[in-house]
Amino acid sequence: MADRRAELSRNLADVRERIATACAAAGRDAADVTLIVVTKTYPADDVRTLYELGVRHVAENRDQDAAPKAAACADLSLNWHFVGQLQTNKARSVLGYADEIQSVDRVRLVSALSAAAVRAGRTAGCLIQVALDAESGERGTRGGVAPDGVEELATAVAGAEGLRLDGVMTVAPLAGPFAGRQRAAFERLMEISSRLRADHPAATMVSAGMSSDLEEAVAAGATHVRVGTAVLGVRPRLG
Repeated sequence: MADRRAELSRNLADVRERIATACAAAGRDAADVTLIVVTKTYPADDVRTLYELGVRHVAENRDQDAAPKAAACADLSLNWHFVGQLQTNKARSVLGYADEIQSVDRVRLVSALSAAAVRAGRTAGCLIQVALDAESGERGTRGGVAPDGVEELATAVAGAEGLRLDGVMTVAPLAGPFAGRQRAAFERLMEISSRLRADHPAATMVSAGMSSDLEEAVAAGATHVRVGTAVLGVRPRLG
């Protein structure tokens, strides 16, 4: 256990230094970029250790794994982010623990999340997940709404009881004109964010960048980066 804590401490320090260096290069304050540690496939014990090391934002992408893990860590003051593709029938469970749903990509899901939030008597933040590959018709499997659908979806979230429109999220696409061009992809997301904020000034959150491309995301202006492998190590293969 002590070895694992030391490993996580070293990895966290490395990632925080990467963020600080990227912010300095971009003329940004490192305090303006929030690190979200993606803890999928890792146990609640790791989440507790991360909390002891100062992490306050964690992310999961599968409700069946996230729900019991969040319950096991319910005594910790953590912000839980749901970042995976979400089925409407899981909305009630996810609203039981998630403070932020980063993968909102269709109006039907907005309706399900709103109903679940009202039932739970709470308000949850939402990010519109943008599929940048959809502009070229080469949509991948990572979910998201096409850029031209962001406005309609944002209006639905903003008008939904129990939900709060916080901003946008993307995953660097593997297909289309932005494949292999993470910096350009994240700059495109910032353009979409800017347009969104014209109508929804409070929707300032821009979630982009992972272990391999957080520097490009920070350079483009991301406010949140989602890092898993660089903190927790190579993920075990799911059966």
